[in-house]
Amino acid sequence: MSTGPGPESGPQVAPEPGPEPQPHSHADPADTGPAAPGGLFAWLRGRCLGRGAAVDPARDTFGAMTGLYGAIQPADSVSLSTRTHGAVFNLEYSPDGSVLTVACEQTEVLLFDPISSKHIKTLSEAHEDCVNNIRFLDNRLFATCSDDTTIALWDLRKLNTKVCTLHGHTSWVKNIEYDTNTRLLVTSGFDGNVIIWDTNRCTEDGCPHKKFFHTRFLMRMRLTPDCSKMLISTSSGYLLILHDLDLNKSLEVGSYPILRARRTTSSSDITSSGSSGPRAVGSPCHQNNSGPPSEKTLSRPSQREGGSPRNSLEVLTPEVPGERDRGNCITSLQLHPKGWATLLRCSSNTDDQEEGAPVRPVSPRCSLRLTHCIEEANVGRGYIKELCFSPDGRMISSPHGFGIRLLGFDAHCSELVDCLPREASPLREIRSLYSHNDVVLTTKFSPTHCQIASGCLSGRVSLYQPKF
Repeated sequence: MSTGPGPESGPQVAPEPGPEPQPHSHADPADTGPAAPGGLFAWLRGRCLGRGAAVDPARDTFGAMTGLYGAIQPADSVSLSTRTHGAVFNLEYSPDGSVLTVACEQTEVLLFDPISSKHIKTLSEAHEDCVNNIRFLDNRLFATCSDDTTIALWDLRKLNTKVCTLHGHTSWVKNIEYDTNTRLLVTSGFDGNVIIWDTNRCTEDGCPHKKFFHTRFLMRMRLTPDCSKMLISTSSGYLLILHDLDLNKSLEVGSYPILRARRTTSSSDITSSGSSGPRAVGSPCHQNNSGPPSEKTLSRPSQREGGSPRNSLEVLTPEVPGERDRGNCITSLQLHPKGWATLLRCSSNTDDQEEGAPVRPVSPRCSLRLTHCIEEANVGRGYIKELCFSPDGRMISSPHGFGIRLLGFDAHCSELVDCLPREASPLREIRSLYSHNDVVLTTKFSPTHCQIASGCLSGRVSLYQPKF
């Protein structure tokens, strides 16, 4: 796997601290205290961004949390009583961490209390085919999608019936995203369509919807944390990025402006990880490598050369070590929680690709810059394995055979911005946890507790958390 700065705007690197003040400095306190130019908030922000004695307290919290993850032992796992519901395809926690939902192969959705490990509810006929993905809209509403081509909305307060069923896709629906600013639901499927659903006008009969984008060989679609960009991975090895995103505007084929990839000293950063081949994680970053990005550069809104219009499309080919002459299927796509990097799981087109996906031709466009990567054997071919970032973005959890691996950018689980290499470096294995008797397909960090969940092909769900 590999990691790198997020699309276009690199990680927000704090400015380097100035020289240490002299013990008998005669500087006017008003020039450095809360009354300094910019006011109290600017002064507090400077304290948080500094690398000196006054640093962001959250850094210590994250450091303690990653230390706890590193202390987890395989024996610390708890197996949830999932019985026989088929393979576990997706795991999703509610935003407050109080509910863990499980998407199952055999049309069912399971709900658990992750703290007590107790079963809450089984939605026995959530769909008519495999349940592929679950997405919470808030602490009570969540959406599920399925190979039956539908999306269903659910309310935790009334699980006996669906809020509504959404029809619009013509093939398997594979993932769901949600724009909290506009309350628009975004779904993608193997019909190549990205569809927008307006949950502001939801009724028992469904939601108003429109086709937003279409591309061949679509695998996964993600929105950046600020919903300013949409990333789409394909089984033909391309990564598509829609910049300055406007979800209210439909894009017909050929109607979107194309941004040509530009060759710079650092055309983009990517972190990659793949089975039967390297995986890559990263994202485009059009800055040179002469030094860390400045605060001014990072704080300004996304701007492209020439003031490009909204929904401008950029087509990129992630760099995968040792795979330059072969096409690669980008089977999994995740974004760093701060938008700093894109995490990709790539495999050779001879391994996990869907039928009909072509071998990628040599592309004239430049590749993303790889920052970190790791190679794994492709155990359980034919099934997509979903990776994830920890809530603070310091660690990656990756399905690995009959267990999971916790990976960091360095041995100390540092922030990506604190250990960004000039050349591609291997991801560091922090801990391996094996508690399944079958191939693990998906894994997820709790957003609020020191806990990791994993689900396997035979339907077992395991929870990992440190014991004291």
